[in-house]
Amino acid sequence: MRVGTVLEAAYLEEAKDHAIKMVIDFGEEGKLKSSAKITDKYLPADLVGTQVIAVINFPPKQIANMMSECLVLGAVESDGEVVLLRPDFEVENGTRIG
Repeated sequence: MRVGTVLEAAYLEEAKDHAIKMVIDFGEEGKLKSSAKITDKYLPADLVGTQVIAVINFPPKQIANMMSECLVLGAVESDGEVVLLRPDFEVENGTRIG
């Protein structure tokens, strides 16, 4: 698991369920794409520039018309809405979660 900064975010219109696609900078680990079902609580524009925590060593997975290269982590509430896991303070992109 690593910390990365969201560089780009937009709705993934082609997905069956509402989702947001993101490009995330993980520093030396590179820039990876991800898709997350987080539209209940987040707008794409609000995600750009924020840091998230993601699993970056899973195999890529096809989501609609894009290849998701990492899994952004969040807490799933009882109603199914997701709250992203994020650091309280900005840290270097690529920082390991221990």
